Amino acid sequence: MHVAWLGKKSPFCGNVTYGREITQALLERGNRVTFLHFENAPATEAEAATVLWPQGAIHPGCQEVTLPFWFKSQMLTIPSLGARKRLVETLQQTRPDVVHASLTLSPIDFRLPEICASLQVPLVATFHPAFDRKLRTLSSGAQHVTYQMYASTLARCDRVIVFSKLQRDILIRLGVPQGVLAVIPNGVDATKYSPGPSAIKSTLQARQLFVYQGRISPEKNVEALLRAWQKAQMGPDCQLAIVGNGPLEASLRMFYGSDPSIHWLGFVQDEARRIDILRGADAFVLPSMVEGLSLSLLEAMSCGTACIATDAGADGEVLEEGAGIVIDTQRVRRQLQTVLPILRDQPEMTRLLGQKARQRVLERYTLTTNVTQVEQIYQQLVAPNYAANSSYLVL
Repeated sequence: MHVAWLGKKSPFCGNVTYGREITQALLERGNRVTFLHFENAPATEAEAATVLWPQGAIHPGCQEVTLPFWFKSQMLTIPSLGARKRLVETLQQTRPDVVHASLTLSPIDFRLPEICASLQVPLVATFHPAFDRKLRTLSSGAQHVTYQMYASTLARCDRVIVFSKLQRDILIRLGVPQGVLAVIPNGVDATKYSPGPSAIKSTLQARQLFVYQGRISPEKNVEALLRAWQKAQMGPDCQLAIVGNGPLEASLRMFYGSDPSIHWLGFVQDEARRIDILRGADAFVLPSMVEGLSLSLLEAMSCGTACIATDAGADGEVLEEGAGIVIDTQRVRRQLQTVLPILRDQPEMTRLLGQKARQRVLERYTLTTNVTQVEQIYQQLVAPNYAANSSYLVL
């Protein structure tokens, strides 16, 4: 099957990881992929025919097409005037069986149902934006507006993939037909992200290690974790590693950088090193105010690490029924100040939570299961009578 994938390759975010993991798995299963993404520098002739995998290997089944843009960030993409034309021309020339848009939060998203209908190509969209089922903060209110803004467009897609039942229920209330929505959560490679030996504790001289991995931005609420860490007085043998970067990194390092128990590791691009950090961690902490379904959380769980996360987005659903510790977004600092010393003093409890986290991933969140469900959606839509049965007007 030939899939035209519209997504992101930069800057790094969950959408980038999602697109990379799914398209690589599709290629490994013998599918063709045309990967369209926003980039102003034109691809070289070699790059136009292939896409580099993170390991440096080249997969001949993937063609890369760049779309011009005016602005691009982790949160928003603004395409330039020529982007829509290049997208349409590429789809006309390559004639894919299905278009899969890992939505990039850009104006071009709203034109995709019209474009695909005119070309008689089924459209699958993955809707990523973080959310909180309760409007408890300014961040959750802003994200709810995003859901309202996208609802009518999502209703015109052939299928919309969301990561949780909570997310599905929000969109149904906003008018997206239930039959359009498919709950396929994020998945991880449970063979690669697995328990194993680690050198990170030795490197950081830690008896116990707690880890945050993700963007250092307002919605991630990292400062609440840092304040709780200092208030809890964890002791000299306990270390906290902050993995990632973002707009608040400089200011937070200014206030907390003198604490010798806090290690600022920055953005770690090397996947093997990220796995080493997660394997060595006693606990993974995610204090977010809004979330979708955190891939970093799933990676930590898959490595057998005890996890603490807020009930924002689908993370509470992931850790429900004892797979981890779920805290409230409105009392993060106070709750962490209580929970962190408990995990420090109860290593047996920490090990048990790590085992339960690993088992939860194996039951619900493996990449293999994820990709199989995505392929099943493609097969349902790519039928000989698709065009005849399409409810869209051909433009």
